[in-house]
Amino acid sequence: MNQKTYFISADIEGITGVTDWDETQHGGYGYEAAAKQMTLEVAAACEAILEAGHNVVVRDGHDSAMNIIHELLPRGVKLMRGWACDPGSMMSGIDDSYAGALYIGYHSPAGTCGSPLAHTISYTKIGKVKINGKLASEFTINSLYAAQFGVPSIFLSGDAEICRLVKEEVPEIVTVAVKECKGNSTFNIHPHDACQLIKENVTKALQAQIPVREVPQELETEITMNKHQAITAAIANPHIKTIDEHTVSFMAKTPLEMNLIRDFVKG
Repeated sequence: MNQKTYFISADIEGITGVTDWDETQHGGYGYEAAAKQMTLEVAAACEAILEAGHNVVVRDGHDSAMNIIHELLPRGVKLMRGWACDPGSMMSGIDDSYAGALYIGYHSPAGTCGSPLAHTISYTKIGKVKINGKLASEFTINSLYAAQFGVPSIFLSGDAEICRLVKEEVPEIVTVAVKECKGNSTFNIHPHDACQLIKENVTKALQAQIPVREVPQELETEITMNKHQAITAAIANPHIKTIDEHTVSFMAKTPLEMNLIRDFVKG
């Protein structure tokens, strides 16, 4: 058998049960339960990969990047914790050696009402992101980043709206919706059911022939900030174009260049 290695990027806002920002932050009410369920949903994906005879690397991609409880993952899993200070961010460490990328706990993007926790990169700073005129999620950004290395995005779990949106970008991707959202409420499937469905559908994704998504030759990236002050430093960059007091755009030739987005949430 041809043993392969898969990459998992994990977030918390798309985990079943997670509804309020407090649950996503260290020290917040309900955070420990959310982090445990995040770990168990990641573990379910890892089990499917390991049982298929492959290797897996997990990237903790939420907030401090130190949320996943390593001892609750299956033995043999490598876990990347903390930030690597490189443009990959939630995809840091991925390269052309990986056979596929999987996304656990992903969520609706800023500019949608698909989740009470809908955001893109920073819910306090970024109003929405568009790439080539279309609303972009963290999956959009991260799957393009993976695609530049020739890595296909094969599986995603999260809220129902992000599952719908990713199918528009990668029709063949396998998804599991662990919750539906309305206003500030979430309708969640049972934690054990979430893990079972993730494991079953990751197994299906490993057997599917899912192509690498196409990377456009140019990525016109538009960012709307919640506060106009955030634009002040950005306009000093000659590559940044000001659209209005809250919105800027720039042209990127690669997904790596596109990750300049993350510079807007610093400081």
